[in-house]
Order: sequence, then structure tokens, then C-alpha cells
Amino acid sequence: MNDIETSVEDALRTALFAVLTTESDGQPHASLIAITPAGGSRHLIFATYRGTRKYRNLADNSKAAVFIDGREAAAAGPREGFVLTALGRAEEIGDEEHDAALNAHLKRHPDLESFLRSTDCALFRFTAEAYQIVRGIDDVRWWSIDDPSAT
Repeated sequence: MNDIETSVEDALRTALFAVLTTESDGQPHASLIAITPAGGSRHLIFATYRGTRKYRNLADNSKAAVFIDGREAAAAGPREGFVLTALGRAEEIGDEEHDAALNAHLKRHPDLESFLRSTDCALFRFTAEAYQIVRGIDDVRWWSIDDPSAT
């Protein structure tokens, strides 16, 4: 595992919340989401009500970005503070995987149980394709998930 992958996984393990950005008709939209890592640095689970702009935007265009504050992960170890932006796609989780995803998300966010069990709540899986890791104004690196050696 390379340094970037370690930083990303540390941030995902530590961060409970992130900012999801979606788009519709050229208009960006940002939303705070509770996140649960699933599958290392590749996948994140999050939830939203079906009646939200976030849900409508993702139904029309699955491309999204997730901004994660890695400063807590850095405080837990020797790394300097950093922030991540994950670029990828978000798709609603189907019935066959719903219960496992719901249980994982509930384990990490038990305070969201009534929201997550609501009939209007949809679970999504964000699949990261690349991460931008920013440690400072002059320290910006990219990591493509499909090319672990790329920085």
C-alpha cells in the first residue's frame, strides 16, 4: 500500500461526514452526508431522502465528487493535515445489497436509525475513481484507484 492510499484509508476510517457535490443543468449542489467506507478506499455508503435535490441530481447524472476532511486522521498519526476530493459515481444500492449496506451504515451511524429505516430513504454507493490529496498550497497529488502507482 502506498503513502497516498494509506492517507486516504486513514481519512475514510476516521471521517464520519463528508460533502457530496452533484450537478444538474450546469448548477452544482453541495450536501453534507454521513459516510461509511465499504471496500477499502474504493466505496462509500451514504443515504438521502428520495425527495431531495441530491437524489434527483444523482438520478439524472451519477457523476459526483466527495470532499473529506482528513485533519482528524492526521491528528491520530504522524501525517500532516490534509483534505481529499474523491471523483466518481454514485448509484442507488439495489435490494440484493440493501440490508448489508444498511447494517454497515447503522453500525457506524446508530444515531441515524430512524432516518435510515424510513421508507423514503435511499442508500447509495459512491465508487471512487480518483482522489486529489491536498496537504498544502504547493502539495497537491492525484491518485487513480485503477493505477495505484500514479501520484
